[in-house]
Amino acid sequence: MEAIIKREFIRDKRICRVLAVTVFVILTALSAFVRIPLPFTPVPFTLQTFFVLLSGSLLGRRLGSLTQGLYMLFGLVGFQVFTGAGSGSLYLFGPTGGYIAGFVLASFLAGGLFAETKQGWLTVFIKLLFADLAILFCGMFWLKISLSCSLGRAFLLGFLPFIPGDILKVIFAAIVYSKIHSRIKAALY
Repeated sequence: MEAIIKREFIRDKRICRVLAVTVFVILTALSAFVRIPLPFTPVPFTLQTFFVLLSGSLLGRRLGSLTQGLYMLFGLVGFQVFTGAGSGSLYLFGPTGGYIAGFVLASFLAGGLFAETKQGWLTVFIKLLFADLAILFCGMFWLKISLSCSLGRAFLLGFLPFIPGDILKVIFAAIVYSKIHSRIKAALY
């Protein structure tokens, strides 16, 4: 049984990369539907950041940011992949547009931070937390612009409420990364 599990079914690394990008685009889109509206902010809590962080850390800078760029492109052209089954360019100009742009940046950052292979769990957690903060900062600054509010108000609406949930997502992403990164890297590179 172990020989079957360890066998590579797809030997061409390019096909593996295409499949990995496709899977993470789909996971990011599906995780947008796991949505918890918060009554005090126009931004809901979603699971998207979990898959954004994993896409960058597991796929690398180039493929991770490509994944999130494709996710954003699919939403722009009309596929209902954004939170609340949203799509289109007007959605990106709304309160959550900065977070979606932050997905690309965070995935790029995570990919760069995980270029080295040997890392302890705490290092993985800190690097993922740093990439996650990029999403929150992008979202907060765009929220300030889209709502025409002060930076302090944008912090209260778009940053502070998400810290506890994002820390949990970062912890789980660090656990998943630690368990599967060597196998994913071997399949892709």
